[in-house]
Amino acid sequence: MKRTTLSLIAVAATLAAVTGAAALTAPDGTVTETLEASVPLPVERTSLLCPVPSTSEVAETTYTSYTPVSKGTAGERAPSQAGSAKAELRPAAAAGTPGEAPAKPPRPPKAPATVTKPGTPVTAEADGATAPALTGSANGALAPGWTVQQTTVVPAGGSRGLLGVGCTAPDTDFWFPAASTAKQRQDYVHLTNPDDTAAVADIELHGPEGPLTTHITEGIAVPAHSSVPVLLSTLTTDPAQQDVTVHVTTRSGRVGAVLRSADDTLGSDWLPASADPAGTAVLPGIPADATSVRLVAYAPGDDDADLKIQLVTPTGTIVPASAGALHVKSGMTAAVDLADLTRGEPGSLLLSPSDPKKATPVVAALRVVRGKGDRQEVAFIPATAAVDGRATVADNRSKGSTLTLTAPGAAAEVRITASAGSQGGTPVTRNVTVKAGTTTTLAAPLPEGLKGSYALTVERLSGGPVHAARMLELPQDGIPMFTIQTLADDRGTVQVPEARQDLSVLDD
Repeated sequence: MKRTTLSLIAVAATLAAVTGAAALTAPDGTVTETLEASVPLPVERTSLLCPVPSTSEVAETTYTSYTPVSKGTAGERAPSQAGSAKAELRPAAAAGTPGEAPAKPPRPPKAPATVTKPGTPVTAEADGATAPALTGSANGALAPGWTVQQTTVVPAGGSRGLLGVGCTAPDTDFWFPAASTAKQRQDYVHLTNPDDTAAVADIELHGPEGPLTTHITEGIAVPAHSSVPVLLSTLTTDPAQQDVTVHVTTRSGRVGAVLRSADDTLGSDWLPASADPAGTAVLPGIPADATSVRLVAYAPGDDDADLKIQLVTPTGTIVPASAGALHVKSGMTAAVDLADLTRGEPGSLLLSPSDPKKATPVVAALRVVRGKGDRQEVAFIPATAAVDGRATVADNRSKGSTLTLTAPGAAAEVRITASAGSQGGTPVTRNVTVKAGTTTTLAAPLPEGLKGSYALTVERLSGGPVHAARMLELPQDGIPMFTIQTLADDRGTVQVPEARQDLSVLDD
């Protein structure tokens, strides 16, 4: 397939602007604005960071940028003129690994790829090991729900596999269970700084016996608009550990963080951060034909966690025969192999406190393997928060895209929208009811007349919490290459209090 040089992904559209709020200032300087009930308004700016996709010369990477169409909400701001909104990605400098001289900044991309409104994905492609990390932001009508999917195929070599990751928002705190410093693993944490000032990050490693000794005590400097990959095994002199939990925090500034894992036998994929520590965790999207599933959990607080392990299947919630419980000591990483977990049915893992009165926060992730022998492939599923309002995953293909919806508590109704294709097609919408305590897995709906790739948007309409994941399969040479992305709520709206004039102050 012919590949074009990596280009900026830019998008231009209408902007939702100004809210009507009145204020009055009394002679003594008092603002006599009265705040009433808050209303949801679209966010006006969203930032995303994409890591360096690969170090392989044979890598082929596709970027898909998409903003879903946002319907009007109570108190919605009046749209401004078309063309005032924009979403774009720019290359970040490769700052090099700690202790090495910074690399030269990558060449800027050539022509931008553009669309004129939300609802249609736009794509860009890159080949080889020279594609840089990307930083970007969206404003106006393109900010609510803006998502970028980075999908890389590496057909051969030590990092062979299908690697997929949703580009992340900058933050100051990240947890990565299911990492490793084992000899057969090459696990890198990629730190990307979107801001104009340098950030300083700390990386802590926690093994089965507690914290691993690290020799970087001054933090890791991440220059402005740069990306730094850090090989976990170089951070510690302790013996190699099969199961490690990585904790990334920043002393100053903020970064985007995601972990890339390559296994000599199992292939490679990205491990996104787990949801924030919580007493209950849901890990959605385990494929029916998984040949190996390994659960890794960590308790960051002062108390041990006793967890009940359940599999949420299409017909109900069951306790796996291989393991029904897991004890996680405070400050230590615990792991268990869940042999023959799915028994030919897809599902999602539910972790809950064995004693409902004692809910100890944990973080968790799954390492999932498909295939056998030298034709195995790996993917990771971190614990993920529920889709409270809306979530989107981009880069779905005409074949090989599977959507998983899990309602661990009460039943829920969701709306699934398949967007227009990047090269043509008409959106399709479908409502799905997920029964209480079950997992629904379905082939992703296709837009009518699809050309190119498309995005899937999930909206919770009613009922209990819903957790979602998308599996993308691109088999090659008998290897079941796949990647799984959990769907995070896009937080496309923010509660803003209304204000009205209060003239009663003039009576004083």
